[in-house]
Amino acid sequence: MSKQNGFHVVTPLLESTGMFKRIGTTVYLKMESSQPTGSFKIRGIGYMCENVASSNKSKGVICSSGGNAGMATAYAARKLNLPATIVLPSSTPQLVAQKLKDQGATVKVVGKVWDDANAEALRLAESEGLTVIHPFNHPLVWKGHSSIVHELKASLPSKPGAIVVSVGGGGLFCGIIEGLDEVGWGDAPVLCMETVGADCLNVARKARDLVTLPDITSEATCLGAKTACQQAFEYSKRPNVISEVVTDLQALEAVELFLDEERVLVELACGASLAAVYSGVIQRLQEEGRLPKPLDSLVMIVCGGGSVNLAQLQHLQAVIRK
Repeated sequence: MSKQNGFHVVTPLLESTGMFKRIGTTVYLKMESSQPTGSFKIRGIGYMCENVASSNKSKGVICSSGGNAGMATAYAARKLNLPATIVLPSSTPQLVAQKLKDQGATVKVVGKVWDDANAEALRLAESEGLTVIHPFNHPLVWKGHSSIVHELKASLPSKPGAIVVSVGGGGLFCGIIEGLDEVGWGDAPVLCMETVGADCLNVARKARDLVTLPDITSEATCLGAKTACQQAFEYSKRPNVISEVVTDLQALEAVELFLDEERVLVELACGASLAAVYSGVIQRLQEEGRLPKPLDSLVMIVCGGGSVNLAQLQHLQAVIRK
């Protein structure tokens, strides 16, 4: 069992009647939205921050994040009494910047997209002697995220028929794959979901090489890495990994349906994975013979999101449905 860090909680695993009615398969929701910072990120980032703190060599931590990774870094750093600097792209909602300041972090806004903010974080790390906490591309982050699968192993009666996960830069996906290998479920199908305009893994798979997107055009800014991490790309070549893309509208409709049916509000980035059920992706994959029919069970990683509220949802509805 991977070490439990002191910050994340063992999240609920709930059965979804609404999703069962849609696809005729038992669906389990792994509710990462219940984490202290609102998303799964506290697992991997908390684990890495603990490692930084235990080395006693760091003047503080710095993270470039459009949201959840920054929140997790600020939260863990506060608990560990480490100074934290978070560099945000200008696309980040004001709500997020305020939440980070509330956690005691220093916030800087640089550039339009995550890649710009990341370049500045690397420069500051070098000049000020800070330790970079990468939002998704680090083995310690993947190791922390793998704890999700260990919890699934402890709760589920048997190996799931498939696991559905949203992919931004690929950190959660890497953790899921490593966790599956560790518990002996390495051949379980993993469905990676992205939105059009933030689909760096899907594009890379088609090109058979890592590709840098020219821009992030999806409103799901938390999926907004222009390039997937190399390890995610390598894992995506496995025969049990499926990559699918939905539109922002499909992701938004999934967020709305999930709010109605499960009474939980999640980010658009999370809506990408929920759309696998709500937009018929699972059923299509079964018809194409790429997923078994019937499916033993489906696990949805409800990755959550700390940067969504009613006003943000209304903004997304106005922008995406215009």
